[in-house]
Amino acid sequence: MKHFFLTAVLWLGIFTVKAQDLKSPDGNFLMNFSLQVDGTPVYKLIYKGKEVIKTSKLGLELKNDAKSLLNDFKTQDTKVSTFDENWKPVWGEVSSIRNHYNELAVTLNQKGTDRQMIIRFRLFDDGLGFRYEFPQQKNLVYFTIKEERTQFVMAGDHTAYWIPGDYDTQEYNYTTSKLSQIKGLMEKAYTTGNVSQTSFSPTGVQTSLMMKSADGLYINLHEAALINYSCMHLNLNEKNFVFESWLTPDSHGDKGKIQAPSTTPWRTIIVSDDARTILASKMTYNLNEPSKIKETSWIKPTKYVGVWWEMISGKSSWSYTDDFPAVQLGVTDFAKAKPNGKHGATTANVKRYIDFAAKNGFDAVLVEGWNTGWEDWIGHEKDYVFDFVTPYPDFDLKGLNDYAHSKGVKLIMHHETSGSIRNYERHMDAAYKLMKQYGYDAVKSGYVGNILPIGEKHYSQWTNNHYQYAIEKAADYQIMVNAHEAVRPTGIARTYPNLIGNEAARGTEYQAFGGERNHANHVTILPFTRLIGGPMDYTPGIFQMDLTNGSHVNATIANQLALYVTMYSPLQMAADFPENYERFADAFQFIKDVALDWDDSKYLEAEPGEYITVARKAKGTHNWFLGNVNGETPRTSNIDFSFLEKGKKYTATIYADAKDANYKTNPQAYTIRKIPVTNKTKLTQFSAPGGGYAIGIIEN
Repeated sequence: MKHFFLTAVLWLGIFTVKAQDLKSPDGNFLMNFSLQVDGTPVYKLIYKGKEVIKTSKLGLELKNDAKSLLNDFKTQDTKVSTFDENWKPVWGEVSSIRNHYNELAVTLNQKGTDRQMIIRFRLFDDGLGFRYEFPQQKNLVYFTIKEERTQFVMAGDHTAYWIPGDYDTQEYNYTTSKLSQIKGLMEKAYTTGNVSQTSFSPTGVQTSLMMKSADGLYINLHEAALINYSCMHLNLNEKNFVFESWLTPDSHGDKGKIQAPSTTPWRTIIVSDDARTILASKMTYNLNEPSKIKETSWIKPTKYVGVWWEMISGKSSWSYTDDFPAVQLGVTDFAKAKPNGKHGATTANVKRYIDFAAKNGFDAVLVEGWNTGWEDWIGHEKDYVFDFVTPYPDFDLKGLNDYAHSKGVKLIMHHETSGSIRNYERHMDAAYKLMKQYGYDAVKSGYVGNILPIGEKHYSQWTNNHYQYAIEKAADYQIMVNAHEAVRPTGIARTYPNLIGNEAARGTEYQAFGGERNHANHVTILPFTRLIGGPMDYTPGIFQMDLTNGSHVNATIANQLALYVTMYSPLQMAADFPENYERFADAFQFIKDVALDWDDSKYLEAEPGEYITVARKAKGTHNWFLGNVNGETPRTSNIDFSFLEKGKKYTATIYADAKDANYKTNPQAYTIRKIPVTNKTKLTQFSAPGGGYAIGIIEN
């Protein structure tokens, strides 16, 4: 008996050396930090008495360093503090955000090296954030990360909503499976077709990763404030359900070049027993720094149309001519070329979009394919591919800008880099100066193709630093940025609110590419995953589901309307052709009416992969807009309008799926009706497979 007791004490001692607890402000979370007997830092997280993260190791493996920052630590100091503030975003789902957390900062000293590392934990009412900090010191100045060894030991074989780990793209459909099934499903989940994609493991997945436990906990793993560091993926040991961080390497295979003093991004764990809390969480933003842009009046939510879908769906082309198999900027004479007759960015066509935007109250028109270089822009790893200032002969840069401004509409610039980052930085100042000269205040940038210099990846530290440089440089010129194919957002828009949009996921364009299109429940997962870090330029609003290239959009018209509410973004495109909106003018009215910026948001129903219903209050008004998106199974919502102000009367215009609507067979079947509503109203509303509904609630 004495022998057994001693063994138990020694075994427990591995996990209980120098323990420190931290509770969330509301007391629902408990985080425990400790050092194992070999000096390895570990943590665990409990929510309402349930294990979320079991004892998990922390640390970093360094290149050419036998000891690394993994063990042999002793606790030098601990500091506990509380922080509570309310801050106002420049744009957002709500007009004010509370940032309230309890903090534990543990200073560790490594035996034998006298190196210091701080692990800082912040525990909110919606989850945990932690990061590594490297203070200025003599024995840790310049170092290279071989791999970050942060663990997330899950408490069971959870259901996960995941996409394959990839250094270059997030443009995959989501797979729903148990953690134990990821390896067996990876080959099917890893669809080919992206022009740049690099897998790394049969059990690697990307963040933001959404999970649900058997006992009803919703768990989200992600990162916040990804600055001067490589993007984190998660690699699973499916035998014991351990996720370990897996950073994106640079062209040398290194995972990060660090100069102290510095910090890593925050590793985030958002948890709730209510799926709606995950969607409403602002923890990712709260872990970012306040805005560094002091004067923000030029940053404005924008609703736009554009010359884009016609190229995506095969109606038009980005290129001007078919005469040249290859072009050289400044050498090739486009004035002598024969137009191919398919070029979309012509003066006449852009004027048509400007007129449509002005007539229907849109803010701006995006134009892609306006600048020379599109004839051989992709697939050649071409460095000097675009100069971002020279228009094709059939695009009147100044005349179109003057015409747009005369109509009260702005043009949105397009900068496709073809992955040639060095070339973009070479031309960036000239391009932004041209934008300022002609009154453009927003740019859609793109990073299609392999990253140049050769060997870099879309999510490596070096490339992430470029994305950040582009955002900050644009801010110098008071230009808003909508970056496509860039790294997934991590709340940086709090610090740089001119980052008004990102793609970084599989958007509407994949509905037009044929092959495997977006699953019908795709938009019921994205708000739980990709949108945790910031808004997405999903480019909704498709009304004609059968495209001339033979592809079919997996959605109903009512579903497309609802996306303007459920897929939050201060930048929203009406992506379809003007003529399709004119065919369905009554449904198009919702897109014209729906707001872009909000005072409040109420998540009414939510289940990842199944449905989302949200109501939002338009900024500075008493008007609300409500959206519901539905997955594969027909469903009926029971909506309580108690979020409306007491004593006020409203008229609700309901755009809904018809009874026989179906995203496959009858996607254009919808109904529109008006009813009076108050805060006492209750509504029962049907949603078709791949469908939904949208409601405009206007104060009388």
